Amino acid sequence: MVSDSVVATVAAGAVAASFPFYLYGAWIILSREQDNVTWDLLTHHLSYILPGLVLTTVPVATWMAPRLFDQLNGLSALHAFLGLQAYALLAFGLTGIVRIFQVKREADLYEGADGEVDLNDLHENMGAWRGRLRVGVFGYTLFWLLAFLVGVYRYYLRYVA
Repeated sequence: MVSDSVVATVAAGAVAASFPFYLYGAWIILSREQDNVTWDLLTHHLSYILPGLVLTTVPVATWMAPRLFDQLNGLSALHAFLGLQAYALLAFGLTGIVRIFQVKREADLYEGADGEVDLNDLHENMGAWRGRLRVGVFGYTLFWLLAFLVGVYRYYLRYVA
């Protein structure tokens, strides 16, 4: 049987490995010259974001969450709370991106991106949806970082110190 510390190290390594995927995925969107996000750019961006999410979510769902109540103390509760907040904000951001995706798809802006189209003119709620996306992404990233730091500290206390 594999020791607890080996599994913890693999889980911590997988979660840590997700961060470069998030950073590069963000850089793909933020570094572009034009304001419009084409379908190719979106799929290229998602090809980095999704592996990052998998690298974080698989250890959380298969190893961390099932063990939470066995290790429940103040620090593990904080770690779980921060992680849940990250996923809640991710879900909040997804409520915006799904609607943005639908409206842009209907307007054929992914294939034939017109630089003259203001996204807010496509739908009366576009500004709110874009706001949800921004808040969700920023919140997810902030709470992910906080949860990660608490997790590293917990790892240090349990397996190193």
